[in-house]
Amino acid sequence: MTALFQQLPSVDKILKTPQGEQLVTEFGHSAVVNCCRHLLAQAREKIKIEKKLPHFFTDFNHTIAEVNRYLANQQQVKIKSVHNLTGTVLHTNLGRALWAQSAQQAALTAMRQNVALEYDLEAGKRSHRDNYVSELLHELTGAQAACVVNNNAAAVLLMLATFAQGKEVIISRGELIEIGGAFRIPDIMAQAGCKLVEVGTTNRTHLNDYRRAINENTALLMKVHSSNYQICGFTCEVSEQELVELGKEFNIPVVTDLGSGALTDLSRYDLPKEPTVQEKLVQGADLISFSGDKLLGGPQAGIIVGKKELIQQLQSHPLKRVLRCDKVILAALEATLRLYLQPEKLTEKLTSLRLLTQPLEQLRQQAEQLKAKLENLLKDDFLLQIESSSAQIGSGSQPMAKIPSIAVTIAEKNSEKLTALLARFKKLSTPIIARVENNKIRLDLRSVTAIETLLITLEELNQDQ
Repeated sequence: MTALFQQLPSVDKILKTPQGEQLVTEFGHSAVVNCCRHLLAQAREKIKIEKKLPHFFTDFNHTIAEVNRYLANQQQVKIKSVHNLTGTVLHTNLGRALWAQSAQQAALTAMRQNVALEYDLEAGKRSHRDNYVSELLHELTGAQAACVVNNNAAAVLLMLATFAQGKEVIISRGELIEIGGAFRIPDIMAQAGCKLVEVGTTNRTHLNDYRRAINENTALLMKVHSSNYQICGFTCEVSEQELVELGKEFNIPVVTDLGSGALTDLSRYDLPKEPTVQEKLVQGADLISFSGDKLLGGPQAGIIVGKKELIQQLQSHPLKRVLRCDKVILAALEATLRLYLQPEKLTEKLTSLRLLTQPLEQLRQQAEQLKAKLENLLKDDFLLQIESSSAQIGSGSQPMAKIPSIAVTIAEKNSEKLTALLARFKKLSTPIIARVENNKIRLDLRSVTAIETLLITLEELNQDQ
């Protein structure tokens, strides 16, 4: 075993070769040294256990190749692009809404250059970073003002911490939601330092339930839109309009966590209807919070719209600075909102809406292209078919509603082959993420952004045999 240890080169020996010097030029001295030490430590452990040299130390060219591979891999970003064939358009695990082209360009400009983030070009003095978005949302929704933070959970936290710390917030028991990542409304209330007062029952809550719970320590009446679940059957809930009237009677603000954040009526596109921000404002809610990366179709952000005096208090709260968005997000959000100024063009320019409204015939054509490509690559090992499918919006929006779609299905009696194929899909340079149902891989075209790029990626299947 001693002889094997002696065959290992020293770090210094590797560095002093022409190949080693080239690696230092490309990656830097520290990175190459750390890599060599890591590989040598691995080799010593292998010798102790297996009594032999690892393959990359059996030949010096192999050693240099392994160092180069290790260092190159070290530079690869692990958050990589994937092809979404799950049929879920706003897939939380895959990053939710894809940005429109104009939002991408605005973000890139903000990354590359100084921008007038907190500077009023006309007045020549400092301004607030939310001003551009606030003005747009006023024009689009009629809200007096707006405040932007890094996600909707942060927006809810900020509203509660600003107006209800040490006080009570009344909410229907049927609206104590939990969303992904075990985020729960009661937990966020506790973090904000306010007391949750549950009223009603899981399926039925009446206006009188709220009325009876109001006391001198009540700070807010709260509504939470149950976008990620539905309660059916013997139900009753109190509308914002009713709650607003009660709030006015006792001088208590009403806040709504709308969550999904639709700024347009989706039913006009034959999609499941979601309540819009505008509708909630008309009903009189004092503050409404919603997400930027769900139905709005923009970057991750939490947006609060409502009465100017309340928004000003949110802006001046110490938590606002902790939760604020940077210039890139604000630029992308502004560009996304500007698309809503041309509503007839939304299905062309807003990526998420374009995917959700693609005609079935277009999806079928794409499916035929995909099926032909896969038949050529997989030969006769699998049975491929084009089938009707059911896609969904995703990210908690209308979870029970299904959107007609088209999928290419891949079937095989031997389930081990399907598992192996899924693994091959995930090892492609741009991995393919699909779903498996009834012993079939389903490649749903509703969530695919670029069929041409997908077909090019699939060519790699020829190379991994």
